[in-house]
Amino acid sequence: MSDWNPSSEHLSFTRAEWAALRDATPLTLNEDELNELAGRVEPITIAGVRDIYLPLSRLLNLRVEAQYQIRNTTADFFGRNSSDRPFLIGVAGSVSAGKSTTARILQAMLARWPQHPRVDLLTTDGFLQPNAELEEKGLLGRKGFPESYRQGALVEFLRNVANGSPSVSAPVYSHVTYDITDEIQVVEQPDILIVEGLNVLQTGSPSNTPFVSDYFDFTIYVDADPDDLESWYVERFQQLRSTAFREQSAYFSQFAHLPEDAAEAVARTIWRSINLVNLQENILPTRARADLVLRKDGNHEIEAVQLRRP
Repeated sequence: MSDWNPSSEHLSFTRAEWAALRDATPLTLNEDELNELAGRVEPITIAGVRDIYLPLSRLLNLRVEAQYQIRNTTADFFGRNSSDRPFLIGVAGSVSAGKSTTARILQAMLARWPQHPRVDLLTTDGFLQPNAELEEKGLLGRKGFPESYRQGALVEFLRNVANGSPSVSAPVYSHVTYDITDEIQVVEQPDILIVEGLNVLQTGSPSNTPFVSDYFDFTIYVDADPDDLESWYVERFQQLRSTAFREQSAYFSQFAHLPEDAAEAVARTIWRSINLVNLQENILPTRARADLVLRKDGNHEIEAVQLRRP
């Protein structure tokens, strides 16, 4: 059953209505480039990019330019130099919704606008607590839930980026080892920083302010029916059994050689006991807070768009 309930705080667009907002924005990605950006089970079509992501990149370009103008005007008012800080975009949504693919497409398209050629992408997975800490606290089975993140470290990272720090480091997460690595990602004042993760729109108790979501200039929620999300999760799990799960260091290597029906049962158990619970309790309630909602159908195609009323 669909849980799609358009918000009164948002303007709703059909795919055709949204596509018309593209105006004369040119398509700068070819099919080979799109294939490189695609997720493991998520198809990307030229038509989808043309209808959805071209209007979105045009809107974001206008928002970036407006933000720069406001910043410069404010600096002039106070008689100070305008600070160099990235325009921060947050991309939220459930596990298997396609957040990473959406973020990668936006990164590629926004970097082609001459006003802001340097666009970085970061995932909040790097701010999960290491497995050893989660296991010690009894939280390994709740990875991805709010309590599994080093929330203070993520807030501090975003604060430093927003304050225009010349170099800010973030830890890197491996989906093969299912743990934090020894690598770091360095963010050095890009024009735009896209941050993708389950928790970018989440808040917390009033005593924990500021929140991660406070630092974004624009937020996007990638939405789909929970039944479709489960199907996509199972499909991706099955594909990983013959790829990443076969690596010696893979956390889920024990599932690589399971029969297909047994692997499906494992995937559905993981989805229903962990990811669906997290979606219902912590992720879906944040959808109404997004500036833009991209609603997908069962074929991964975006069928509707909601934009927060100005």
